[in-house]
Amino acid sequence: MSRVTIYHNPACGTSRNVLALLERARTEPEVVEYLKAPPSRAVLADLIRRMGLPVRQVLRRKGTPYAELGLDDPKWTDDELLDFMMAHPILINRPIVVTPRGVKLCRPSDIVLDLMPELPPMNSDPANFDKEDRTPFLKDEPVPASDPGLVAALTAAGLPVADLEDGDGRFFAYRTLGGTPAGYGGYVPLGADILVRSVVVPAVAQGKGIGRSLVALLLRRAWEDGHQRAWLLTSSASGFFEKVGFKPVPRDQAPASVLATPQAQGLCPSTATLLSRTITV
Repeated sequence: MSRVTIYHNPACGTSRNVLALLERARTEPEVVEYLKAPPSRAVLADLIRRMGLPVRQVLRRKGTPYAELGLDDPKWTDDELLDFMMAHPILINRPIVVTPRGVKLCRPSDIVLDLMPELPPMNSDPANFDKEDRTPFLKDEPVPASDPGLVAALTAAGLPVADLEDGDGRFFAYRTLGGTPAGYGGYVPLGADILVRSVVVPAVAQGKGIGRSLVALLLRRAWEDGHQRAWLLTSSASGFFEKVGFKPVPRDQAPASVLATPQAQGLCPSTATLLSRTITV
């Protein structure tokens, strides 16, 4: 086996983006088109184990017989779910990338950078290498709530900072492959839920699809920690968040944990719109 293997579906844009970056980084990946050559049951089970994910989280829903087979039902055991994946390989989410540094389900495609902490030499300036839709790859880095760049960016955008260091919020700084700052984002863990907050993209980086990628990467980090639903309050960005899968929700339908946050209690105006979405990859 080569040093890097990708379980790839050429019909999937995310999978194509990951493969393109691996090839651009000259990793010479072994490409396994798993719909044509599915991994054995033992290999698939081992990949899922090495990813540290429940089998259910590796199931793909969109464009598969997931609903038809009733796979939402919690009655199915891991072994039974593996049986379904072997019978219907389209149920295996993609792309799965294997490197000496580990195994990852690389959704969004930016996640492959977790396996490439130091990018190998590129064939050209990495700052000029984007995804198929011309949006840049993003690299995220955890930052403390006291990070001066985070505080300055939120202050400039008119977003709350008074409560940044209260509670156990998680915050991230984002950069492009070329090192250009691309914004900040964070969330507050609330059991199975999270409250998304502190999402900001510099004015010079707006209009390039960065916000969409930033939110996808932020939700992926929450998903890795076991969170299942995201909530947020906004006074001016409802349109943007609806485009990335959030939907307006009446406040009386929000869980008590969300309504008890400083944002819901007064940091955000009472006219702010509450939105929510399921966290999936």
